[in-house]
Amino acid sequence: MSPLAAAGDHATTWSWLALGLAGAAVLAFVVLFVSALFSVLGSRLGGGMKLVWVVFAFCAPFLGSLLWFAFGRRDAGEPVRR
Repeated sequence: MSPLAAAGDHATTWSWLALGLAGAAVLAFVVLFVSALFSVLGSRLGGGMKLVWVVFAFCAPFLGSLLWFAFGRRDAGEPVRR
């Protein structure tokens, strides 16, 4: 096997590895986003706050989902204030 052919095989291997890692990252993002939406909609928050969190999650999907799990879920456990 020539050295050029071996270099091409390594490039192909790295390309497939990078594609697999990118696919795994996209899948993890989709799972995070969908689980945040289900968590928001299933929470005990009032309708207006649920709407705010869902809109925020759609406007900034990654940040909105992370902020929901970091801060929003904690507030959702408290009774609704009237």
